[in-house]
Amino acid sequence: MRTREQRGRREERPAAGGPRSRLDQPRTGRPGLIRLPAWDPEAFGKLSERIARFLGTGRFIVWMTVVIIVWVVWNTLLPTAVHFDGYPFIFLTLVLSLQASYAAPLILLAQNRQDDRDRVNMEQDRARSDRNIADTEYLTREVAALRQGLGEVATRAFISSELGGVRAELQALLKELDDRRESADTL
Repeated sequence: MRTREQRGRREERPAAGGPRSRLDQPRTGRPGLIRLPAWDPEAFGKLSERIARFLGTGRFIVWMTVVIIVWVVWNTLLPTAVHFDGYPFIFLTLVLSLQASYAAPLILLAQNRQDDRDRVNMEQDRARSDRNIADTEYLTREVAALRQGLGEVATRAFISSELGGVRAELQALLKELDDRRESADTL
């Protein structure tokens, strides 16, 4: 009894429960287990960029200033019964520290995404520049070839200069003939 490999064919036979999975590739899904929802890393990156853009505006500074002033006024000028953060404003310090601890990584994430976009744009600019250089070199070679080809062809300037030289020679010959005629007439 010969196996399929011995006959020169290499075929994978499906297992009884379905197609045989390859061991060199990870599984794409886990049957029988609960599938968790997938999150989009681009959506989080876009949200972080929007937050970073807002944190870098004057509107944010104004709103943060208003919140801090209201906080301090609420906890100092209103009756003691409604105070929720006493004079050293420890809770305000905690809130501001928490806001800063979240703002810094979001700003860094937005900067990293911007760096990635800049890197892609720079690579595209470099490729475009390389194409422009190649086109310019090609056109330079073509112009040089045309100049060489035109160097072998009589141009208008060459013809007019040659005709000018011929005219000068003809005029000199005419003058010489006229001089000889005059000298012959005088004799």
